[in-house]
Amino acid sequence: MHSELSQLFEEEYRAIRPRAPIPAMQIRFYRFTSLNTTIRLREGQLKVHLSDLLEGAPESVLRAIAHILLAKLYRKPLDASHSARYRRFVSSDAVMRQTERIRQMRGRKKISTAKGDYYDLDEVFETLNRQFFHGLLGRPLLTWSEHKARRLLGHYDAAHNTIMISRVFDRRNTPRYAIEYLMYHEMLHLKHPVRVRGGRRCIHPREFQADEKLFPELEQAKAYLKLL
Repeated sequence: MHSELSQLFEEEYRAIRPRAPIPAMQIRFYRFTSLNTTIRLREGQLKVHLSDLLEGAPESVLRAIAHILLAKLYRKPLDASHSARYRRFVSSDAVMRQTERIRQMRGRKKISTAKGDYYDLDEVFETLNRQFFHGLLGRPLLTWSEHKARRLLGHYDAAHNTIMISRVFDRRNTPRYAIEYLMYHEMLHLKHPVRVRGGRRCIHPREFQADEKLFPELEQAKAYLKLL
């Protein structure tokens, strides 16, 4: 398998860089927690790491991955057919289910606590649940982040059924509507799971966006988040 994979990468390298000498290649499968793929050029050698979830993938998919990785590394145009083929593969029900199972089995979710110094996420969740969801939304695991992250402000992890809110908001001067908006946004991911349309993952479908507009202080909350 590895020799066939190396040959496949060499063929795609030649297609992308027809006049350049083919470098030595080291291609390995790793036990990642998702469909990770990486490529690095180090001391004249190409090092490719592929998720072991891709072992046994059709040759056409592996060829598409080789093309995408090499094209991005050397800043060459992506072939639309390869991109579409890879999107269809990773968006298929079977692969998505397998990826979620692996994330649950291998992934480590660092859980802090729902009760902060100034805000209790359990209380915030239940208040919003009654106000917007008739109290019918099942409560996932709620946690503040370990650190005061300013880039990832909130996140719903479907594999671990967890909502995380950045601890940067757990302070006296944070307006209540900012916390509620972040929680409400992540709760909408519970109500509107990720869908696949035309081979693409749709994270915020129209129904999601329509529900988000029902939040009374939407504009104030978004304006506050821009100040961080």
